[in-house]
Amino acid sequence: MYTCIDCFSGAGGLSIGLAKSGIDVIYGFDIDEKCIETQRKNKRYIDHQVGVHDIKDMLNGNLLDMLKIRKGELFLLAGGPPCQGFSVQRIGSDIDERNDLVLYYLRLIEEVYPKFFVMENVSGITGKRGKSYFDKFLSDIKSIGYTVTYDCLDMQNFGVPQRRKRMIAVGVRNDICKAPFILPLSEGSRKVTVRDTIGSIPAPPEDYTDHPDYIHHRRDKLSAKNMQRILMLREGQGRDYLPDYLLADCHKKESAIIGHRNVYGRMKWDDVAPTITARFDSFTRGQFGHPDQPRSISLREGALLQKFPIDFVFSGNKVDIARQIGNAVPPLFSSKLGKWIIEYYESECK
Repeated sequence: MYTCIDCFSGAGGLSIGLAKSGIDVIYGFDIDEKCIETQRKNKRYIDHQVGVHDIKDMLNGNLLDMLKIRKGELFLLAGGPPCQGFSVQRIGSDIDERNDLVLYYLRLIEEVYPKFFVMENVSGITGKRGKSYFDKFLSDIKSIGYTVTYDCLDMQNFGVPQRRKRMIAVGVRNDICKAPFILPLSEGSRKVTVRDTIGSIPAPPEDYTDHPDYIHHRRDKLSAKNMQRILMLREGQGRDYLPDYLLADCHKKESAIIGHRNVYGRMKWDDVAPTITARFDSFTRGQFGHPDQPRSISLREGALLQKFPIDFVFSGNKVDIARQIGNAVPPLFSSKLGKWIIEYYESECK
């Protein structure tokens, strides 16, 4: 009954959570072959059909024809169009061809005409970098018959052990329900910490191989200078605590305002993690050092901080896997989002 298609499905984080909430995900697609390989490896969590497709190839009725569904029949169309050009983590130009994917997603919503749609995106889409795209999206989606509720939610307020601000938009077709959909801003529960999440995971082998009991749990090789840096830092500390001789040239005194201030950092045990990005596999890219071991966190630890199941298997090399993990919607959050939509529909729309 509560059928769903997951667009830009990535490693499947959105699908896993929606399915757990009681939504029937009937198909998922992504342009990245490695992402689809990952989903196919995890039948325990993703048992629907998935495929490698560019969203542009799903337009002009192709998605409806392929799945043999009629316009207006689908319960939920869900997706997070990649929009790295809008990210507040980004330094430099806003120009990125992936930004146009928001407007292709708009066209697909118009063609499929689901009862509900969900769009997840970086918080920057509502700010200066993405405002023109998002304003057009809101204007056009209203003109085709939807009312949209959106807000920037921090995943740490919903049991995810990281600071992760994301724009969540839920669209309701006007003929389905007139009552406003409300997005909770918080659950009010205790924050889940790094210690809660990865504190019981044993250290990975010293020989840079996977831990025998935990796939994707291996240590990354640090350069001699990065090893010096991480040994100099305590948990929660970053580049501001390093002596001048260990700073990169771009981080030294006169240039200290350039770049991100939390690079070369360690996480804190009794706090949430920083945002797990697509490059969390690198100690140089953020506060991704283990709280007390001389290494960056492993791919498995990053996946756990994103709330993927501990036995979830990823496909690809280290960079592929880090990207899949960092770009995902945490399954724990998407399960809550699915429940909110079902509860709203059953209480307000019938």
